[in-house]
Amino acid sequence: MTASVRSDTPVRSSGRRLKWRVVDIVVASVIAVACAVIFIVWNTAHSIPSSVIGAMLPGLSGLLAGPWLIAGVIGGLIVRKPGAALYTEVVAATISALIGNEWGPLTILSGVAQGIGAEIILALFLFRRFDLTAALLAGAGAGLGGGINDRISWYPGADLPFTVIYISSTTISGAVLAGIGGWAIVRGLAATGALNRFAAGRTGAKRV
Repeated sequence: MTASVRSDTPVRSSGRRLKWRVVDIVVASVIAVACAVIFIVWNTAHSIPSSVIGAMLPGLSGLLAGPWLIAGVIGGLIVRKPGAALYTEVVAATISALIGNEWGPLTILSGVAQGIGAEIILALFLFRRFDLTAALLAGAGAGLGGGINDRISWYPGADLPFTVIYISSTTISGAVLAGIGGWAIVRGLAATGALNRFAAGRTGAKRV
């Protein structure tokens, strides 16, 4: 009987660790709103550099996708629960669509693809690893998912060179801007004590 109880304890502990709390929902929502502001600004600001980079090499404009991918990475790194990356990315994308942009409701579909990309990476780590490597790969996953979705939704007639360049560019942008950038933001927040109710805050405080 004692052995049975002991063997069952890690499972129960893991279940509690992955279960969403009210504070998780609140903080994930706040992250989504904050990132939506970034999305809205970048919806307009990206146009000029995008046209310049796109003229240099078709498909290279995917390097500018990073700011639209950061919500899922930050949400996943802070909340550390299944669905956090997807939730924050989709909510941020939905707000962006409701405020208004040139892509309309399809913005939400992009958020789903990007969130799933980050979510898959964190799931592969069993939601136990949230270091720089995990953040970088989660950002790359978001970029890969977003790039594939964009290729299907916006560039249906694109040739193979454009497809390879564009999806590679969104993946790189996701890894650098969303992955490394998101990790740096979380570390900065942890250093201020704002994340003390989360493992991300306690881990960050120990390292600072």
